[in-house]
This record gives sequence, C-alpha cells and structure tokens, in this order.
Amino acid sequence: MFKLEGKLVTVMKYKYSYPIPEERIRQFEEMAFGIFVHWGLYSINARGEWSMPLHQISKEEYAKLADRFDASEYDPKRFVQNVKNAGAKYITLTSKHHEGFFLNDAKGLSDFDAVSHAPKRDLLREFVAACNEEDIVPLFYYATYEYDNPLWHDDFEEGYLNYIRDSVELLCTNYGKIGGLWFDGNWARGDADWRLDELYSMIRKHQPEAMIIENTGLHAHGKISHPEIDSVTFEQGLPQPLDRTGHLKYVAGEMCQTTNNHWGIAQMDLNYKSTKELIETLCACRKLGANYLMNVGPDEDGNMTKMQEAILEVIGKWMAIHSVAIYKGKPCEVATSEKKDFALKDNDGYIYLFIHDLDIVADANVIRHRDFKTPRQFVNIKQKIKRIEWMDNGEDLLFAQDTEAGELILHPTHYPYGTDLVVRVAKIYND
Repeated sequence: MFKLEGKLVTVMKYKYSYPIPEERIRQFEEMAFGIFVHWGLYSINARGEWSMPLHQISKEEYAKLADRFDASEYDPKRFVQNVKNAGAKYITLTSKHHEGFFLNDAKGLSDFDAVSHAPKRDLLREFVAACNEEDIVPLFYYATYEYDNPLWHDDFEEGYLNYIRDSVELLCTNYGKIGGLWFDGNWARGDADWRLDELYSMIRKHQPEAMIIENTGLHAHGKISHPEIDSVTFEQGLPQPLDRTGHLKYVAGEMCQTTNNHWGIAQMDLNYKSTKELIETLCACRKLGANYLMNVGPDEDGNMTKMQEAILEVIGKWMAIHSVAIYKGKPCEVATSEKKDFALKDNDGYIYLFIHDLDIVADANVIRHRDFKTPRQFVNIKQKIKRIEWMDNGEDLLFAQDTEAGELILHPTHYPYGTDLVVRVAKIYND
C-alpha cells in the first residue's frame, strides 16, 4: 500500500484498486436530486436563454434589458420552499450566463451586474440566504464563454482568463460555504489553455469542500476534462455506467435536463415532458448512481411558472414516499433481465426494487388494461429475505427465493384503483 494525497491506495497486479469517493463527492451523490435554475435577462424576452444570438438581438438593444430586470417580485424563500417540497436537496443557479450579466455584485469587474442596474441589489445573496434557511445546498453555475465580451476576442490568454478567475473568486469568498461551481463554456474554445490549474486551485483554497463540475456539453458525455473535476456531466442524455476501476480518483456523474426544450423560460414552448418521463429519468439516473439535475426557467421576477410548480408538486409526492431509496440507495450486484427494473442497496443492507410498468386493478370497462409482465426475477441476492413490502402502502408481497443460486422471484401486486406511481419501489427486509 502507498499514500496518495492522504488516502491509502492498494496496488495489486500493477492496477489501482477501486477509488473511494472523497467526502464532498459522497455527500453530493447522496443529495441525488437537484434543481437547475436558468434565470437572467433572457427571462424578460421569454424566448429561451440563447435568445440574444439566435434572434440576432444587438448588444446595445440587449443591454437595455438590464434596466427592466428589477426582480421586484423575486421571492427566493418561496422558490426554495417549492424546491424543498419536491424532494430536491440542492439548487444550481446561473450566477452568470453566456450573456455576461451577473446576478451578484461584480465588484467593478463588470458594470453589467444586478447591483449596477435595475435590481440595485445582490440577487445571489438573497438566494443563498433562502437556501441556508431551508437546508438546501446552493451551487453556482458560471458561464466561461460570453457572446460579446471583447476580451474573449482581443485578449483571451490574459485579460479574459484573469476576468474569469477574479469573478469566480468573488463567488467563492462572498457567500459563505457553497456546494460547488458548475462551469459551462470551455467547449466554445476547446483547444485553448484555460489555465484550469490556477482556477481550480483558487477554488480549493477558498472552498475546499465545493464540487467542481465542468459541463462538457451535448457531445462529450461523461468526459473527465481535468484531474480536479468532481463530477462528469450528461447534458440532455441518460448517464452511462462509469468504470472507475484503476482510477486514482472517484468521480461522480450528473445528468441535467430541461422540462421542455429550453433552459430559460420560453412562453411558446408548450412541449413539456410528462411527469412520468421525469420520474423515470430520475430513477434511471439513480440506477447508475448519477444525480439528476432537473431544470426550471423562472420568469423575469424569478418566479416559477404554474407548469413548473405543478411538475415539482407531482415529483414531490413521489419523493415523499421513496426519498430514502433515492438518497441512500446505491448501485449494487443485484440484476434483472427487465429493461427498466433495477435494484439499489443502502449501507444498512436494505435492498430497494424499482418496479416499472404495473397495471391498475379495476374492471375492464373502467380501465384499459396494459397486460404488463409479472412476476419479476432478480439475481445475485444471497441473503435470506424476511419480507418484501411496497414503500407506498406497506403491503407485503409474495416471493420465492433460492439463496444458494441467489435468485428471487417477486410477485408484485398492481396498483389499487385510484393509484399510479409510475415507478413503484419495494423494500427488502433481511431475515
């Protein structure tokens, strides 16, 4: 054995053993479910977060929005409470998007900020205070690429990168403990030297427990871009299994996804995902141990739309029943041939079986039955099972077990009339 940055690593046959997650990464994975918030000047136009370049709005015209963005009805306490009721544990807020407008006080690094314009106050400070009050972890999204910053074109290596470092340092030093920094934009100049060693070491100095996440974009899912990265990203795509064998560092995974087709509010985007799809996506992320970061795009005053609030309310009902399995359950050796079904196991040895595609018990003239397959088979369960029950109503389920072969046949009951949870979770109690 030898020591690497304070951790003992076992070397066997010239390979490193499976890495143990550092405490900040372990805590991040156990938060499991977060809410992404895209809010900025683009929220006034309500045509998506990239409305400036894609609708060919001039820099001068777009800048005028800063004097209309007064956030007069901004109520971060109510906003954070809605997130908490949904069962999410953290919020990642766009402190600055690609438009270059800071929701915080830029302290002279830029006058394109909330203090210099209509809000006349630091909106990030209010957000962090509301998060701390409700025990929600705040993370800051920070766009490393800006559409119209002259330094991007004229003085990237020095002026622009110093501007990034100094403005990120403000985020690290002015708001107390934060959960992490979520960077987006390095893909816009993929061949450049972004001086990441310097940037990330500064973050570690001021916020040693903060997650460092870099979004590698739509076309580089799961890419580890730097040794200091704590979580890889899967933008708008289901996560893939992460093989950490032989790696020196355990890295988490996080999928971020819109609830319609835009990150920022888009009033004419009516194509919202169903709550069924969103709940199944949350479960699919946890199947692989990845976090799910679901996006909302508030209006110009920072308030969620009625649709966004309704989505969070529905997901909150599901999480109120199954949150322990989502937060504590981890991928395990238990397997099944069913495409969607899976199992998670917590540190106390409890196994949670996630069962999809169940029917509703009712007369054929009342419900169009869906003829879903039962029973369900699971393998690699060696411990003697005492009982298996649904988490939603405590109903005991019939099962047959061959401990020697490690096989379990579960007979899941269908939903009672008046119920459809999308994904139903059964908890295994050991003998």
